[in-house]
Amino acid sequence: MCRRWVIALLLLMLVAGCAPGVNPEVGTPDAERVIAGFWLGLWHGVIAPVTFLISLFIEDINIYEVHNSGNWYDFGFMLGIGALAGGGSSGSRYGRRR
Repeated sequence: MCRRWVIALLLLMLVAGCAPGVNPEVGTPDAERVIAGFWLGLWHGVIAPVTFLISLFIEDINIYEVHNSGNWYDFGFMLGIGALAGGGSSGSRYGRRR
């Protein structure tokens, strides 16, 4: 019973650590902004479910970084989301059962 509480507490801390914050670069000129690239896109994809839940209640939180590098950010974002779903390996598991 105690082990379940410890695991639940660790999961809660993990989810809280992924919580997004307000973007400090909102309202700054484009020349001074840091452009989000592949690695930030990957991270944003990984924390997308947590960010989505928080964005339902807090208006200043967005799932997707608008000021990004383009295709590389999108690629990282999609890889991050796919990593949560198990990637391509979860689909191949069902084909072996036949």
